[in-house]
Amino acid sequence: MSTFPTVRLRRTRQNEKLRGLVRETHLNVDQLIYPLFIAEGIDEPHKISSMPGIMQWPLQQLDREAERIASLGIPAVLLFGLPSEKDEVGSQAYAAQGIIQQAIRRLKAASPDTLVITDVCLCEYTSHGHCGVIHNGTVQNDESLGLLADMALSHAEAGADIVAPSDMMDGRVGAIRHALDEHGFKQTPIMAYSVKFASAFYGPFREAAGSAPQFGDRRSYQMDPANAREALREIDLDIAEGADIVMVKPAMAYMDVIRQVRDHCNLPIAAYNISGEYAMVKAAAQNGWIDEKRVVMEILTGIRRAGADMIITYFAPDLAQWLRE
Repeated sequence: MSTFPTVRLRRTRQNEKLRGLVRETHLNVDQLIYPLFIAEGIDEPHKISSMPGIMQWPLQQLDREAERIASLGIPAVLLFGLPSEKDEVGSQAYAAQGIIQQAIRRLKAASPDTLVITDVCLCEYTSHGHCGVIHNGTVQNDESLGLLADMALSHAEAGADIVAPSDMMDGRVGAIRHALDEHGFKQTPIMAYSVKFASAFYGPFREAAGSAPQFGDRRSYQMDPANAREALREIDLDIAEGADIVMVKPAMAYMDVIRQVRDHCNLPIAAYNISGEYAMVKAAAQNGWIDEKRVVMEILTGIRRAGADMIITYFAPDLAQWLRE
């Protein structure tokens, strides 16, 4: 039996204030994390052709960008480093004076209240571009764990607030937790890239971070995009090893996975609105095919509605401005 005309759902959609009162999902600047690329060997910011508006930053100009981010109310940044020298074992990833270690200290000095999260992965630092040690053309899981732990520890020693392993080696969260605890960093949280798919959407990031693999691909360690049940196994293992925050990456094509993770665990969930997702929106907006602001707000609201507590997004500065309007 129909409830119309007694029930009319349009009654609460009549104007913006009324819609706001009944809105179920909200975007807030407090939920945003902004990725930053820090490069050695440059004096001026370098534009990234596939990611309009995003730069590779020289260390010397990081203070200015840190102050801008803080002025927008964005609470956290996620750092990626581009070293001037690479080798087989990514030694600059865990060097005391590595590019990210220097960037952490500089950012914390310029903006002490900004949360500094660091990406923990070897791919930007290895000559082969893979996320671990290579023997006989294969990424060696267990031999990579110690280097990843050293990298995370060096970030904590430099002042990082959170370390975020993204390599997808089995057991890396436990190895990092053990290293941090042993060296007096029991309070340093781990944001684990727990569910990281082998996605074609990473293309622009490879340009931004200079991290394209020199041979093969990463499907032997990143997740198959077809699998969702496996994602929950990854979540459970990372929680057992000491993860404090779990992540799903990418976000847009995996909102169903975000929802399943949300229903599965009570930990805070991060979702990474990645480079390819950003680039598609920017390209369509530049061609006049979409309303960029409305589309971005819709995408990020969808990610929140799916269950993410925080969003890593290149749109963070734009969204911070829009939320003030």
